[in-house]
Amino acid sequence: MDLIAVFILGIFIGSFLNVLIDRLPREESVIKGRSHCEKCKKVLRWHDLIPLVSFIFLKGKCRHCHIPLSFYYPIIEITTGLMFVLALNISGLTNYLSLIYYLILFSALVVVFFTDLKYGIIPDVILLSFAIVTAIYLFLNSSSLIINHLLSAGGACLFFLFLFLITKGKGMGFGDVKFAFLMGLILGFPKIIVSLYVAFLTGAIIGCILIMWKKKKVFGTSIPFGPFLAIGVLVAILYGEILIQSFFRLALPS
Repeated sequence: MDLIAVFILGIFIGSFLNVLIDRLPREESVIKGRSHCEKCKKVLRWHDLIPLVSFIFLKGKCRHCHIPLSFYYPIIEITTGLMFVLALNISGLTNYLSLIYYLILFSALVVVFFTDLKYGIIPDVILLSFAIVTAIYLFLNSSSLIINHLLSAGGACLFFLFLFLITKGKGMGFGDVKFAFLMGLILGFPKIIVSLYVAFLTGAIIGCILIMWKKKKVFGTSIPFGPFLAIGVLVAILYGEILIQSFFRLALPS
């Protein structure tokens, strides 16, 4: 029942994340203005905004103009619901501080993933807001690790800045540089290494597949790297310790 309740909470939060994902890149207010159809501009009623249910009931189309709605909306809602379930499994119900932190973290990763995928942008307000949240969490929960996480953040940021400069911004955007700082702050060392390895590996695999399919472009721009970085953070949180231990067992056999 706890998992079901958290999943339902997640899909409702996912509905709000859809608003952030679409409005932040356009520099529109996320609290002013009612939701409307992007095509006919008709204001949507409350029963058109129930997560998942409305999409299914309306058969994926606008009630007014019958234009098909983007499948991003239910995908983001379901993804957020599943991420909330993961957050509960990681922290449990008794550790409220950890649970709240991971709910916010996974919400931020969803926004970064889909905003960069759709618009090629990682919103500064999300990065700055969550950097503050992470700093507070470290201070309250793991103050002894603050130096480790700050050094990891600085190292990851400098590494990405180096790549950004030598490729003259063609290899990755400056948003990736800023996100790298946040990744180091979240994960610390050595998990930051795991996340970067996973990000570059998955990015290379997907890039090769798209090149073979002659689809080098995604949404009219270069392949965004933010989604792969977000995946790297998630993998490092869930499996970082296991992967690190496995690496040392292989590298230093007894």
